[in-house]
Amino acid sequence: MTQQFALVLIACLTITSCTSTKGATEAEFSFTFQSDAEGWTAGFADLPANFDPSIYELDSDYRPLPPGLEGNGLYIQGHNRSDDLFMFFKRRIDGLKADATYEILASLDLATNVPTNTFGIGGSPGESVYVKAGASTVEPVVEGENLRLNIDKGNQSKGGASMVVIGNVAHPEVVGREFRLKSLDNADNPVTVTTDSEGGLWLIVGTDSGFEGLSTFYYARIAYTLKVVESLNSGAALLGPSNRGLD
Repeated sequence: MTQQFALVLIACLTITSCTSTKGATEAEFSFTFQSDAEGWTAGFADLPANFDPSIYELDSDYRPLPPGLEGNGLYIQGHNRSDDLFMFFKRRIDGLKADATYEILASLDLATNVPTNTFGIGGSPGESVYVKAGASTVEPVVEGENLRLNIDKGNQSKGGASMVVIGNVAHPEVVGREFRLKSLDNADNPVTVTTDSEGGLWLIVGTDSGFEGLSTFYYARIAYTLKVVESLNSGAALLGPSNRGLD
């Protein structure tokens, strides 16, 4: 077994959903939730710390996709009583180049039951609920009296330094309340994030809502491609031959 192959194997074992790695300068991760949540955990932000659980109806779980769709996914729901509810999933990944800046491309399949061109309190339940994806060096956590996220996700239709808007939850093929899969990505708007000293970072996806009602979604697939654009250790855009593989 070559050293390069061994390092790649270790990385894939560390991240069980790793589909491929291409040395320290590029890595791909895909999560399809066939048997469990694969390390993703849910969170809720932009609501009072003393919120009433009975009116916000927050819930999340790993469960089968709704009728008409095959497989399993990450389920999340919430009633946007604060007019600014952010519902998200996060996951740490390791095995990347330490202190290196990566260009990050994300894609996902979201199960939604919201048709296009609908109206609701505060905004549309489809076009006013924005899907975001990104990554952060620090773990995304909520804090303060209004449970704000500690990373820059932007607000509703605006992205931030850590997350970008990749679409909304409206689906043109939804009829009635049946769920349909919607594929979204940030191919035209990548995020750049620098890994920590251990070669890790946090992935995060979520919905930022301006619709003041109940929203329910399933993430059926989440995938990330990471490419090194700068290494703080080497000071070069790409690593030399002696630095192949994942540290």
